Formats: sequence, structure tokens, C-alpha cells
Amino acid sequence: MKKLSESKSAMADPAQWHLSRSFAFEAQHVAYDVRGNGPAVVLVHGTPWSSFNWRKIIAALARHHTVYFYDLLGFGQSQKSAGQDVSLRIQGRLLARLIEHWGLVRPMVVGHDFGGTTVLRSHLLEGIEYAKMALVDPVAVGPWGSPFFKHVKVHEAAFSGVPSYIHAAMVEAYVRGAMHQTPQPEALAGILRPWLSEEGQAAFYRQISQADQQYTDEIEPLYGAITCKPLLVWGEEDTWVPIEKGHALNRMIPGSRLVPLPAAGHLVQEDAPQLLADVLVKYFNPS
Repeated sequence: MKKLSESKSAMADPAQWHLSRSFAFEAQHVAYDVRGNGPAVVLVHGTPWSSFNWRKIIAALARHHTVYFYDLLGFGQSQKSAGQDVSLRIQGRLLARLIEHWGLVRPMVVGHDFGGTTVLRSHLLEGIEYAKMALVDPVAVGPWGSPFFKHVKVHEAAFSGVPSYIHAAMVEAYVRGAMHQTPQPEALAGILRPWLSEEGQAAFYRQISQADQQYTDEIEPLYGAITCKPLLVWGEEDTWVPIEKGHALNRMIPGSRLVPLPAAGHLVQEDAPQLLADVLVKYFNPS
């Protein structure tokens, strides 16, 4: 496979990462875009990420596929508003409606982190069928939830109101913890950018406060019914969702295959984009 590359604009200025299309979901706008040509692949990011983190993977997959990617409700360039429901319950329903909007029948799909949960909920609860399913360090097996998540759940208003420079420092420290490698400055800037405005600061703590294990507890008993033989890709150095969770999920889903990626943490798209792209391309194009 050719070595991954990014457009100069995305590398030099993350502010130029722009989703050009919009979908109306329950009177809210969801930003998305489409690249490439060929069989459909849908990419679903997790938290606290956005479609920006798929940029290198999009470039690789778009050589042979039509790649659909979007920002979850309350994330990235999608709508953020007070009182908004951005829980995994709503994200699973949103993905199902997007796939219907795009007119896709049994697309291939990749879900990372909460995006993996979203993919699973759309399949198991919303009835969306996938030709192939790749789950990258998904939040899928309980127990999960860090002390930080639990603290924000109790004190969301206090966190939302901290001075912006303190918020920026906390978010940066938080996202660095998801990476095994030292992030490039442009990658870190692209990750942080959606969360640093006044609207973004409130949205950051809103989505954490709504994260709840109930949304995986209700689908865990259904994993045995999955028949598309998912590919499970896991960073061996993931400290957020350790690879032991991957081995457990592998045992729960019939025919699934676990592929560990060395020297990669939870945010595999930034730690090991070439390895991840190679694995996904081979899975989606076995010949």
C-alpha cells in the first residue's frame, strides 16, 4: 500500500478541516462529507474526537471506496446547544437515520471508541445491517468510565464554568492521555479546536456527563447474535480501554478477529495511522 499522506492544508492548518454537507436530524444540524468512489464505507468517531481524526484513514480508503464521515451530534462541526441529548442512545439513532439518508444498503463501517458503541447500537437496536464491521478500541464491554467521567457527571456546571485557559489545559492533558506517541502540534490543534469556544467548552462536559454504562449494558447480551464476523482492532498500549476488553469482546462475538497494533494507544488513528489503514484496507479488500 502507498504511504499515507495528508493534504497540505489539513496538515498546516487544522482550521481548514471542513465538512461541507449538513443533515437535519430532529431539528438539529449534523455536519458530514463524502470522499472517493466505490463500495460504501462509513466512519464513526468517538469521544472527545471528531471526523478530523479520520483524515489519514479517509485518504487511504477513498482510493477504492466511497467514504462517508460525519461529526456526532454535539461534536466537531455538528450542532452544540444547551440541554441537548448527545447520549449514546441518540447517537445510535442518528447513525441509522444518516445511513437511510445516504441510501446505503449494508455498507461497511468503522467505529472507534464511542463510535464503536454507536455502530453496535445501530445494528442491534436500530436494525441496520452491515456487510463488514470494524471496531477500533470500542467502548463495548463493562465496566467502563473513568473517575474524571464520574466527577464531571456530578459537577458538570462547575466544569463548564471554569476559566477558558484552565479548560484548555484540562482538555489537552486529557486527550494526550489517549495517545502512546507524542502528538504532532497540528494533530493536537485539530483535536482541541472544537472544544475551545464558549459553546465547545459547555459541549465538552455535556457529552461526558451523559456517558453512561447503561448504553452498553443493554446491548452486551446481544453480541452473540452478530453474524458479520467483525474485525476488532486494538492499540496494545491503550490505557483508556485496555486490550483485555478486546479479548473479552472477541470471545463474545462469534467469528470476530482481534488484531493488536503495537506501540499504539487508544487514539490509534494518530498513533499508528499507517498500520490502521493497512489493516482496514485489507479487511475491506481481501483480494
